[in-house]
Amino acid sequence: MALERPEVEKIAHLARLDLNEDDLPRTTETLNNILGLIDRMQAVDTNGVEPLAHPLETTQRLRRDEVTETSQRDAYQAIAPAVEEGLYLVPRVIE
Repeated sequence: MALERPEVEKIAHLARLDLNEDDLPRTTETLNNILGLIDRMQAVDTNGVEPLAHPLETTQRLRRDEVTETSQRDAYQAIAPAVEEGLYLVPRVIE
Protein backbone atom coordinates (compact mmCIF):
# COMPACT_ATOMS: atom_id res chain seq x y z
CA MET A 1 0.00 0.00 0.00
CA ALA A 2 1.71 3.16 -1.18
CA LEU A 3 0.54 6.59 -0.18
CA GLU A 4 0.19 9.35 -2.74
CA ARG A 5 0.63 13.06 -2.22
CA PRO A 6 -3.09 13.87 -1.60
CA GLU A 7 -3.27 11.19 1.09
CA VAL A 8 -0.16 12.53 2.82
CA GLU A 9 -1.59 16.04 2.69
CA LYS A 10 -4.82 14.78 4.27
CA ILE A 11 -2.88 12.90 6.99
CA ALA A 12 -0.82 16.03 7.68
CA HIS A 13 -3.99 18.09 7.94
CA LEU A 14 -5.62 15.60 10.34
CA ALA A 15 -2.44 15.51 12.44
CA ARG A 16 -2.30 19.30 12.39
CA LEU A 17 1.14 19.24 10.75
CA ASP A 18 2.19 22.21 8.67
CA LEU A 19 4.12 20.60 5.82
CA ASN A 20 5.47 22.88 3.14
CA GLU A 21 6.01 21.90 -0.49
CA ASP A 22 9.65 20.91 0.13
CA ASP A 23 8.73 18.51 2.95
CA LEU A 24 5.97 16.60 1.14
CA PRO A 25 8.12 14.33 -1.08
CA ARG A 26 10.40 13.33 1.81
CA THR A 27 7.45 12.78 4.16
CA THR A 28 5.66 10.69 1.54
CA GLU A 29 8.76 8.54 1.05
CA THR A 30 9.22 8.11 4.81
CA LEU A 31 5.60 7.09 5.36
CA ASN A 32 5.78 4.64 2.45
CA ASN A 33 8.96 3.13 3.93
CA ILE A 34 7.20 2.67 7.27
CA LEU A 35 4.18 1.06 5.61
CA GLY A 36 6.51 -1.19 3.60
CA LEU A 37 8.19 -2.34 6.80
CA ILE A 38 4.80 -3.11 8.32
CA ASP A 39 3.86 -5.13 5.23
CA ARG A 40 7.10 -7.12 5.50
CA MET A 41 6.48 -7.78 9.20
CA GLN A 42 2.93 -8.95 8.52
CA ALA A 43 4.22 -11.35 5.85
CA VAL A 44 6.30 -13.29 8.40
CA ASP A 45 4.92 -16.74 9.19
CA THR A 46 4.11 -16.77 12.91
CA ASN A 47 2.25 -20.07 13.03
CA GLY A 48 3.23 -21.98 16.13
CA VAL A 49 4.60 -18.90 17.89
CA GLU A 50 2.85 -18.29 21.17
CA PRO A 51 2.00 -14.60 21.65
CA LEU A 52 3.37 -12.73 24.64
CA ALA A 53 1.32 -10.46 26.83
CA HIS A 54 4.49 -8.47 27.49
CA PRO A 55 7.93 -8.72 25.90
CA LEU A 56 9.55 -9.03 29.32
CA GLU A 57 7.61 -12.04 30.63
CA THR A 58 10.86 -13.89 31.15
CA THR A 59 12.39 -13.87 34.57
CA GLN A 60 15.08 -11.34 35.22
CA ARG A 61 18.49 -12.57 36.18
CA LEU A 62 19.38 -10.96 39.48
CA ARG A 63 22.86 -10.35 40.79
CA ARG A 64 23.86 -11.55 44.20
CA ASP A 65 22.98 -9.12 46.97
CA GLU A 66 26.40 -8.27 48.35
CA VAL A 67 27.61 -5.29 50.34
CA THR A 68 30.14 -3.48 48.17
CA GLU A 69 30.59 -0.24 50.09
CA THR A 70 31.44 0.52 53.69
CA SER A 71 29.16 2.61 55.87
CA GLN A 72 30.19 6.26 55.91
CA ARG A 73 27.35 7.41 58.12
CA ASP A 74 29.61 8.84 60.82
CA ALA A 75 31.64 10.83 58.27
CA TYR A 76 28.50 12.26 56.71
CA GLN A 77 26.92 13.13 60.04
CA ALA A 78 30.14 14.76 61.24
CA ILE A 79 29.68 17.54 58.68
CA ALA A 80 25.90 17.88 59.17
CA PRO A 81 24.69 21.03 60.92
CA ALA A 82 22.55 19.13 63.46
CA VAL A 83 22.42 15.44 64.39
CA GLU A 84 20.78 13.67 67.31
CA GLU A 85 20.89 9.94 68.03
CA GLY A 86 22.04 9.13 64.49
CA LEU A 87 19.30 11.21 62.82
CA TYR A 88 19.65 14.45 60.87
CA LEU A 89 17.77 17.36 62.43
CA VAL A 90 16.10 19.79 60.04
CA PRO A 91 14.06 22.95 60.67
CA ARG A 92 10.35 22.43 61.17
CA VAL A 93 8.41 23.39 58.03
CA ILE A 94 4.85 22.54 59.06
CA GLU A 95 3.33 24.14 62.10
